[in-house]
Amino acid sequence: MSAAHHTALLALHYQNDVLHADGLIRVGVEANSPQRQALIEAAGRLLAQARAQGVPIVHVRVGYRPDYADLLCNAPILHNVKRIGAMQTGSWGAQFFDGLAPLPDEFEVHHTRINAFFGSALEPVVRRLGVERLVIAGVATHSVVESTVRHAVDMGYEVAVVASACGAPPATHEASLASMSLIAHIDRDEDWAAVFGAPQAQ
Repeated sequence: MSAAHHTALLALHYQNDVLHADGLIRVGVEANSPQRQALIEAAGRLLAQARAQGVPIVHVRVGYRPDYADLLCNAPILHNVKRIGAMQTGSWGAQFFDGLAPLPDEFEVHHTRINAFFGSALEPVVRRLGVERLVIAGVATHSVVESTVRHAVDMGYEVAVVASACGAPPATHEASLASMSLIAHIDRDEDWAAVFGAPQAQ
């Protein structure tokens, strides 16, 4: 990063199967709904703002072998991924959504569980960045976002969640944000100064 910044952004599951109108999952985001477009635009603004401020971005995507041999189906959400044939590594569905993909100098982490930290390279990447605060957003709010937020807080990070760049069915989205508000700053206004904080002095 160009500035000695104390914050990093974790962008979770901005992938075709989740966000594209033809995706197989679209958790709470219907193909032609205004909510889907609003979420995509908010995610774009979040990434653009992080880049403008020199905040490092870690893009996290989920994906599995075509035979799902690396998927432990011990939860309904994971059974459903296999049942519908979603998120196969190398497939169009597992690719990042156009416009929300990593730039060449940004980080990319692959994982196979609900919590983005579990069994992945995310923790060593974040530790190496030397940050104190994580901004987290993605889809779905009540799944990968909330589980990752809780893990990050337990690791000792301050956490902010950008609500407009997260997605889930409306009632579930709001319930998850309310739950996370006990442990994280919930941004509803895209107040970038509050979200990212100020860069540390060089």
